[in-house]
Order: sequence, then C-alpha cells, then structure tokens
Amino acid sequence: MNVLKKTVNISLIQLAGSTPDKFANLARAESLIAKTMEQYPKTEVIVLPECFNSPYSVKLFRKYAEPIVLNDAKKAPSVFKLSQLALKHKILLIGGSIPEIEETTGKVYNTSLVFNSAGELVGQHRKLHLFDIDIPNGITFKESVTLSPGNKITTIDNSEQSGLKFGLGICYDMRFPEPAMYSSRVEHANCLIYPSAFNTVTGPLHWHLLAKVRSMDNQVYTILCSPSRAAEGLTDEFGDPVYRAYGHSLVVNPKGEILVEAGEEEEILNCELDGSVIDSIRQAIPIGFQRRFDVYEQVKLADE
Repeated sequence: MNVLKKTVNISLIQLAGSTPDKFANLARAESLIAKTMEQYPKTEVIVLPECFNSPYSVKLFRKYAEPIVLNDAKKAPSVFKLSQLALKHKILLIGGSIPEIEETTGKVYNTSLVFNSAGELVGQHRKLHLFDIDIPNGITFKESVTLSPGNKITTIDNSEQSGLKFGLGICYDMRFPEPAMYSSRVEHANCLIYPSAFNTVTGPLHWHLLAKVRSMDNQVYTILCSPSRAAEGLTDEFGDPVYRAYGHSLVVNPKGEILVEAGEEEEILNCELDGSVIDSIRQAIPIGFQRRFDVYEQVKLADE
C-alpha cells in the first residue's frame, strides 16, 4: 500500500526559542520561517520545536499558557501567529508545542497545533506521556507538577494538500511504541512527527536510537524537531538552571537511515520524503503481512 502518493518537501527549524520573552520567541519563529521559505522555496511543510514560545520549566508553564482560541491575538498570541504564518506562506505548519490552558478546568497541557495552508487549525495533540524522570547523577524533571496529560492518539490527514498523513506526538511520547503503531498500522500514517526537547543527558542516550526504531518498527519516516541548545550556566527568574535541549533535529527514513541532522546551534534542515522508499522497504521486508497475532493475540490492536 503506497501511503505517500508523492514526494513531500519538509523543513525543520531548530530555533533558539524558549526564552522568557514570548513575543520575542514568536518573532524569532516568524523570522526563521520567512528565511526557510527564501532558502527552500519548495517547502510544503514546516515543523517547529517543543515549547518554542516559552521557557521549558514546570514553574513557568502556567504563566506562559494560553487557551486554544482562534483569531484573538491578545488572548492567544501564539495561536494567532501560527495561523497567520501558515496562511501567509501557504504551508502545513506543525507549530511545535506551546503551554495550553483549558479555561473551563484550569488544567495546563503541553499542546502541539497544526495549521493548514489556509491558516485553519486542522489538528492538535496534547502530550500523552509526561516527562517524569529521575536519573541518578543526571537529571530530575517532573512535568506532572504542572501539566496534565492528554487522552488521545493523534493522527492528522493532510494528504490532499501536502501528501502527509502523520502521527503526531510530543517528545517523551516517542518512547512509547503503541501510539506510533496505531497511527502507522491502523490509520495508515506515512510519517511520525515529534516536536521534542530531549536534554543533554537523555539525548546522547536515546535520541537517535528512538527515531530509528520508530521508523523501522513502522516502516515510515520519523521526524524529530528540537530547540537549539542554550548556553551553559544560564539561570531563569527563580535562579534555576535553564533547560538545555540536546538539539540534533533530524529526519529518519523507513530504512532507519538519517537523511538530515542538525548540530546543537540554531539551524534549518530541509529534505524530501519519498513515498517510493516506503513501498520498497515494505516489499523487501514485509513485516506488515508477517505478524503472528495467532501467537500474540493479546497485543493485537482492536482495529486490525
């Protein structure tokens, strides 16, 4: 089954957002999207990083959170700006993620928004798996101090405009194979996109490995977009160290090969996703037809 009908030109922006100035972060994203379109005018899809508009801090998520309402630049400036930019440049824009506040409950989520070339909100994903870890002599971080988890797997079909039908997750979500399997095997997604911000401890351990495994397990493209790395020694308004992202945004093909990869600094990546690669790898290694649910029926997905 050819799940990608044509080549798709995609750009990833590893921007130096996440500063204490939301409007400066939005302006930087706007500037780099314009630069991307100048350098790579064939770009159809742009991906931004996790928490690109705000500091990545459990103490600050609520302060920077905004509701998901359209056409209200004062109440939801990030939502408004992302919609404008998608419309202006006629692109599919995966707007990284932003802290979202649900006004009816007061809950805060880490949410990714997707806008089509008409500036319409065509999908959103609330981070399912919260980053609560404690690595001895490494890092302790607990998103659940502030954030609430989402409650659904997100697959977005933009195949008529861009050719993409993709599973959308945020950062820590990529460590869990089940949502990726569902999007790819049940919903027939042709790629997996994860706005992310692995840190300098977990990044060297598993960043590349997870991207390759998700691609190989599901025989799709996997796309990870990170913020650039903050300078060492910076502190926030509470005197806490500023979160240092790993960087290394990348695109992995269905063979598990890295097509493009950034370093640690601010950078724009561009490449083409080719549906024929998905077809060829699935024909050569036909795991989609070789699963033995008669043996491991207990892990069979309901829609299979």
